[in-house]
Amino acid sequence: MRLAAALTAVSVLAVSASAGAARPRVALIASPAHVGLAGSARAPLAVSNSGADPVVVDVARAGFALDLRGRPRVGARRATWLTVSPPQLSLAPGATATVTVSSRVPPRAEPGDHSELVILTTRSPTARGLPVRVRLGVVVVVRAPGKVVRRIAVVRVHARRAGRSRIVALLLANRGNVTETIGGNCALVWLHRRGRILARLRAPERRILPHTSGLVELAYRGPARGRVAVRIVPTSRPDCPRIRSRELAVTL
Repeated sequence: MRLAAALTAVSVLAVSASAGAARPRVALIASPAHVGLAGSARAPLAVSNSGADPVVVDVARAGFALDLRGRPRVGARRATWLTVSPPQLSLAPGATATVTVSSRVPPRAEPGDHSELVILTTRSPTARGLPVRVRLGVVVVVRAPGKVVRRIAVVRVHARRAGRSRIVALLLANRGNVTETIGGNCALVWLHRRGRILARLRAPERRILPHTSGLVELAYRGPARGRVAVRIVPTSRPDCPRIRSRELAVTL
């Protein structure tokens, strides 16, 4: 099941049939939108009802994953390190309440990042019900103590046509134990042939969870066709992952 962009936004609004009103009937805001916990710890999560109707908010936990293109997914709940309190909130219009998110890292836990979700779901406090519901997900990352390993490997590359462009797709594997953000200022992708650089492409930013893979797609609009070599050139920024440079061939 896919969770909407609520995973990266601070607020999500669900508007009922009376969309012409200045204030939506159902609206929920969670702050912060991303919670980080170092080992066994706790943090507050503020939940606000900015809609016109009173709501009951059910608080639950769920697994969290990213697909190959970085889109968030709600997974089945496994053995969890999180507890949330209280499990339910009653919020009048304009009211704010706090949920405490606590983590308990088990003995001999694997070091690094472990991601879960806190799911906030609204419902009506009366039997008549609301025409819509809001479902909001807040990502919680628990970092278990121990040695941090940062390593990204290039697994394979392929190209496909998209109109007048060629899309160069790199499959990357996060072989470290922390969530990595790749692309942006952390690496360039060079296309070259017989020592001549044909293009320097900047990968879009995206996250890859530990021990998972991600697909990075780059558009090439140059004239070169046929067999070319592809190489990721990492930067030396301290906040960037260690990328094992590997040269692969692809046909444009």
